[in-house]
Amino acid sequence: RAAVAPTVALALTALIGVGGLAFDYAHMAALDTELQNAADQAALAAATQLDGGSGAQARATAAANGLLRNTTLFADATNATSGDERAIAVPTIAFYQSYDEVNDSHPAATAVDADSHVVIVTVGARRAAFAFTPIIGVFNSGDVSAQAVASLSSSICQVPPLMFCAPTADFPTLADIGKGVLLQPGPKVGAWVAGNYGYLDFGSGAAGVKNYLGRNNDLQACIDASTGIPTEPGNQTSVTDVMNSRFDLYPVSSTACDSATGDYCPASNVRRDMLRTELAVVSQPTSVTTVPANPGCSAAGATFSGGSNSVDANGFVPGTIAKGLPRDTCQINGTACGQTNAYFGDGAWNRATYITDNYSPTTAQDVANANSTTVAKLTRWQVYEWELANAATRLVTKQTDVTTYPIVPKKKGSNNEFTFTNQCTYPKPKTGTAVVPSATQKDRRLLTVAVVDCAGANGKFDAHVLRFADVFLVEPSLARTTPSSPYTTDKEQIYGEIVGVAKRPNGNSSFQSYLRQRARLLK
Repeated sequence: RAAVAPTVALALTALIGVGGLAFDYAHMAALDTELQNAADQAALAAATQLDGGSGAQARATAAANGLLRNTTLFADATNATSGDERAIAVPTIAFYQSYDEVNDSHPAATAVDADSHVVIVTVGARRAAFAFTPIIGVFNSGDVSAQAVASLSSSICQVPPLMFCAPTADFPTLADIGKGVLLQPGPKVGAWVAGNYGYLDFGSGAAGVKNYLGRNNDLQACIDASTGIPTEPGNQTSVTDVMNSRFDLYPVSSTACDSATGDYCPASNVRRDMLRTELAVVSQPTSVTTVPANPGCSAAGATFSGGSNSVDANGFVPGTIAKGLPRDTCQINGTACGQTNAYFGDGAWNRATYITDNYSPTTAQDVANANSTTVAKLTRWQVYEWELANAATRLVTKQTDVTTYPIVPKKKGSNNEFTFTNQCTYPKPKTGTAVVPSATQKDRRLLTVAVVDCAGANGKFDAHVLRFADVFLVEPSLARTTPSSPYTTDKEQIYGEIVGVAKRPNGNSSFQSYLRQRARLLK
């Protein structure tokens, strides 16, 4: 019987050692889990900043370090060097252009923000503080570290493929609302500058770009934008022709309005700085000696000077009846407006004159009251919406007689023909069927445009979208030869007003609606 006690005594040391080893291994496994969780979360935090914009690496580094405020419960405090003896440190953050998940490989690290698509985060090493294992001669676990690989997955969804170069990294701010912007086509070769515009190539080239800009609800679904979207430089006149359909203008090269879908159809308010010259002929028997009345605009059988869709642009000339919403005054004068460059205005436009010329001297204050602001702060978009609020009385056709009638009518058979030349302006659609805004469809003159960081971009490049902005189309894209410079414009220019950071059609926030971004772990 006495032989049992020595056997138990001899075995007890081994049993305690095995139990202690298991206990301390659990501590080491817990430490490893804590460190891996920290590495994963730091990598995900860093990846959220990899938007390809300026300062992406600095922002990612700050995000990774700023996240790690927890402590490791099982770390050896004597091995720490920070103020918080068990705080997790991030000694290594490296950025890469790509990562091969299958082979766990990547190219050399990059220091270029635009090329930083993958981040690898390695957290500082720690040692597990053992409790029982020292009995069998092992005092600590050795260094335990963790590493995580992450990237930012981005998609662009349900927007027209129009982009322009941002003047600042945070454009547009609240201070930019109401400013005019004269978008110039981006270069096929050479450097892009703030205010240059182009098109995002969703995979179908120029033809696809044109179709998407003309469509109503049938826009492209989500497109992978993780590594940037190729651009189509902006000098494509066929594309601006399609955009002009939103103003009820249809050159020969454009697609006709589809009233069933709203594709290529105009907005409800198409007021613009244009006149249409119409020739109306009235025939009456020679026996009638009185001069017939001018049938006015939209007369039956009227022909149009220069073609059925011709327009005459002279809306900047004082005293004319085509009173389209004007540009910022500094841009009409051809000055730099005190902004980044002449492409960006300061938001100061002739509000009172526009409203007085179209309505009455007291109306300007009425518009301001309706928007809970002052006349000096009214935006063109606010005036546009005010006009829509009562289209029956505020959007009326106007006309003027260039020639009342010939002194000697043209005789044709037993009749005399009197030709009246009328210049007409149509603030309501005449050719296409208007699209009424709804909770799922924005006003046709409101474009959601990608704001892009173009720093260092040349020719055709992969665009990294910073955010989306809503831009109000102030005037059609048209080659205006009258009046003379500086009022002349090019057909490829797009003039709009900044409404603000993009919102959904129902007015709610557009967060993750157009630019959907999600950080994901690769390892």
